Amino acid sequence: MWCPSATLSVWANAWLAGQAAPDDVLDALSCWAPTHSVTAYDSVAAGHTGLPWPDVDDAGAVSLLQTLRTAAGRARTGTPSIKVVLPVPGDVRGLTPGTQFERDALAAGEAVIVTHPDDPGVSVGLVPEFGYDDSDDELGMPELCALSWTVYSLPGGPAFDQTELGEAEYALRLAVRSAADALTTIGLGSAGVEVDDPRGMVEQLLESTRLHQVPAPAPSRALRVLENAAHVDAIITVSAGLTRIGTQSLSEAQIATDALRPLAAVVRSARMAALSAILQAAWHA
Repeated sequence: MWCPSATLSVWANAWLAGQAAPDDVLDALSCWAPTHSVTAYDSVAAGHTGLPWPDVDDAGAVSLLQTLRTAAGRARTGTPSIKVVLPVPGDVRGLTPGTQFERDALAAGEAVIVTHPDDPGVSVGLVPEFGYDDSDDELGMPELCALSWTVYSLPGGPAFDQTELGEAEYALRLAVRSAADALTTIGLGSAGVEVDDPRGMVEQLLESTRLHQVPAPAPSRALRVLENAAHVDAIITVSAGLTRIGTQSLSEAQIATDALRPLAAVVRSARMAALSAILQAAWHA
């Protein structure tokens, strides 16, 4: 589904390209948490962004925009300074090995990288972390109250090896079929457990993704890929949950699990390719 790093990257990039207002970025981020803050992890990151150091104080959402503006440098047509990464164990494309940024981005499963156009060796990475209210709500669950961004200096401009959008769309089209087959297998195989219509559960998950908007102009193909990726992702989430509930046989569960395992990588590659296309499009409007 969507993540804070994806939202920040596409909207901040649109703002830097002159295609969105600062308030548009803040409104988009508000879908994740009511408040946002930003701090520097190290002195070099503070120097690249203008964040306070050595006295580290959380700065608000407006300072987050200022941080991105400073890190991205002067706008240059056709060259987005912002990229998003969605790392998982075994696939850490775009991350600098052996850094704290790599470890924290991997733990979060997402990050934003900003590279200065005049000096590719000057880069910073931002990793989000959700904050929750200590007091429980009526359901006994902590309430999400803030999203904090930590800024890390990077030793050099990370290398990105992303899938082309056309290739990603083709792979995703095949993944949709495999995911649908796996969902049917699990849905028909449930036994002894009351389970709602799996496709209805998928639609509920998809409805939540529609809260997150994409800035114009965005290529229709990239939007289609994002929509299909969200569909497959929702099927994976629902199918994994139903597999844990129980299936008619271990063989059915294994078939479903084997079918779903490679789909997550396809979804991640497709999403990154689509986001890259959206970032590029903002500079060619």
